[in-house]
Amino acid sequence: MAQKLNLVVDQGTSFYTSFTVNDDGGSPIDFTGYTASGQMRKYFTSSNSTSFTVTANSAGGITLSLSSNVTAGLVAGRYVYDVELVAPANTTSRIVEGIVTVTPQVTR
Repeated sequence: MAQKLNLVVDQGTSFYTSFTVNDDGGSPIDFTGYTASGQMRKYFTSSNSTSFTVTANSAGGITLSLSSNVTAGLVAGRYVYDVELVAPANTTSRIVEGIVTVTPQVTR
């Protein structure tokens, strides 16, 4: 089951967040050899998406980022997102999902 994590992205700025994924025993999961990807969309059924840069490491760490150029192109409002990992054995797991709120930029 995916963790729930809501995010706030400030339009026109660089976005970065990180978190650790632990197993049921509380130990960080080793993501060596995994492939990570994540997207946000205005609605679940939207054909347009914005992809996060996602990295996963051997200590259970996941980082999500968006450049300031990418966030400048986002319309302020509410989005949905998730992040999936593909294991070396080719199994896919959704590890985190939630709502992204993009706050409007005033300074241009």
